[in-house]
Amino acid sequence: MTLSNAARKGRTVLVLATALSLSACGFNSIPTKQEAAKAKWADVEAAFQERANLVPNLAAVAKGAAEQEKGILVGVTEARAKATSIQVTGEDLSNPQKMEQFQQAQAQLGSGISRLLASVEAYPDIKSNQNYQMLQSQLEGQENRIRITIRDYNGAVQDYNTEVRTFPTMIGARLRGASVMVPYKSVTPGAEKAPDLQGKI
Repeated sequence: MTLSNAARKGRTVLVLATALSLSACGFNSIPTKQEAAKAKWADVEAAFQERANLVPNLAAVAKGAAEQEKGILVGVTEARAKATSIQVTGEDLSNPQKMEQFQQAQAQLGSGISRLLASVEAYPDIKSNQNYQMLQSQLEGQENRIRITIRDYNGAVQDYNTEVRTFPTMIGARLRGASVMVPYKSVTPGAEKAPDLQGKI
């Protein structure tokens, strides 16, 4: 009987130790940090969508530009269509190829908008148009918002990735099948910076 009691106590201690080690292995913290990163990603998507929503207004104002700028305008419209067609869900945040596609499409749209804004500068009547000035101000604000949401997302991803790659939580991460998330990276030099729209009004 004594051996049986000792064996029961040993099992109880083992079960408690296992439960404590599992809680220390990130079974709660990993999903919490993962959900936080997904929420920050939703903010990034919303910011990019708001920028894309401004493109038709920019296109309407820029239609008064000369014929040669129409090629840029068509390019921006096509880049907008591509950028809004690529969707990255919370489950895709660990997929480097999907993230790269999204990043490239957004960089192409941003580059097209910058080219269009620069080309419109040659037309004083468009440049002095109140709608154009307001739109330019909105785009500047939106680029800043994009930069901030990307920074916040990358911070949440860093926090999550650190959690799943450090001991002892890496044990729980492996048991859960958790994988590292992909931070948002600029795919063109300087794309992480908002374009300088000051002085273009």
